[in-house]
Amino acid sequence: MKKQLSFVFTFLLAVSIAVSTVATAQSSVLTFKTTDHDFGTVREEGGPISHEFVFTNTGKAAVIINNVKASCGCTTPSWTKEPVAPGEKGTIVAQYNPQNRPGAFRKSITVTSNADPSTSVLYIKGNVTPKPKTPQDDYPTAMGKLRVKYRSFNMGKVLTKEPVEKTFDVFNDSDAPVTFATNVVTPGHISVDIQPQTLQPKQKGAIKVTYNATDAVERKRLGFSTDRIRLFTDEENDSLKEFTVMATVEEYFEPLTEDQLAKAPKLSFAEKKHDFGKISQDEKVTTDFTFTNTGKSDLNIRSTKANCGCTVSNPDKDTLAPGESSKISVTFNPRGRRGKQSKVITVFSNDPSAPTQQVSITANVDAPAGQ
Repeated sequence: MKKQLSFVFTFLLAVSIAVSTVATAQSSVLTFKTTDHDFGTVREEGGPISHEFVFTNTGKAAVIINNVKASCGCTTPSWTKEPVAPGEKGTIVAQYNPQNRPGAFRKSITVTSNADPSTSVLYIKGNVTPKPKTPQDDYPTAMGKLRVKYRSFNMGKVLTKEPVEKTFDVFNDSDAPVTFATNVVTPGHISVDIQPQTLQPKQKGAIKVTYNATDAVERKRLGFSTDRIRLFTDEENDSLKEFTVMATVEEYFEPLTEDQLAKAPKLSFAEKKHDFGKISQDEKVTTDFTFTNTGKSDLNIRSTKANCGCTVSNPDKDTLAPGESSKISVTFNPRGRRGKQSKVITVFSNDPSAPTQQVSITANVDAPAGQ
């Protein structure tokens, strides 16, 4: 019995091998001339590049390419769609777009077919040299004959200790000189100096902005703020150049010893968050945030600032003796708003350890009836 089973097993194994051999002999086989292509160095501005991978069907049955998929969207493949008979050739074309892709690259293209094996992987590589920058790239914002990076000058963080200066480029993109007028329109805490006063064709100049926040506490101008400035040129058209100056002003405190900090004022809130829950658009709501001076000297609330015009905050008292408490009343008007709302109120004080603190309100505003 065992001899019979052994014979049957050997016979079936031989049949399986024979069938497999016949199937392999009759299958299609993709043989590529090369599976890796190096484009070398290419220019970013040169447009899409492509390479044709040539294959031969070295099998006994027709090849059908089912799909060709690239490893990224920057590579677009195409291929021979018709069946390729034994001994015939077909192609896989890989196209690569170097635009906005400077630097070295290596991408794969996966080919799926009815061949044996059913998957082949091709590779393309190269190095993209960045396109030379033009004045339009460096200075994308046109203002008449002049070009700048932005219509705003960001001064960043400005302390009340001393004025801050920053320089911003301006470029004359025309074929004629452009002269800046000496008169500029700025608020008192901002001054502007332009060098050179006359920009020759294709010449770069500098707009130096000086921001003086030394009196920001008295003017209640702490926190993020924006100002408008106006410059003028001798251009027949577009002579007015209007910019926004942005700054985040913070009060400067001299370094203190541990003993001095222990005797300093300290701003402490009982709660820093309030949720009004669900409210209607015509329902104006108010809450109070209670705060205490837990320090050892007088606390002064310099100012309060909300992050939108829909919120108003007013401290009941802006100077508190040690141990004294007060509150800030915050009113939220949801008119014209819908859904989840979150607003922040920044409180500035003379607490040297935490001079800028925030409280927040949230609400879920219902749409008006019928909407």
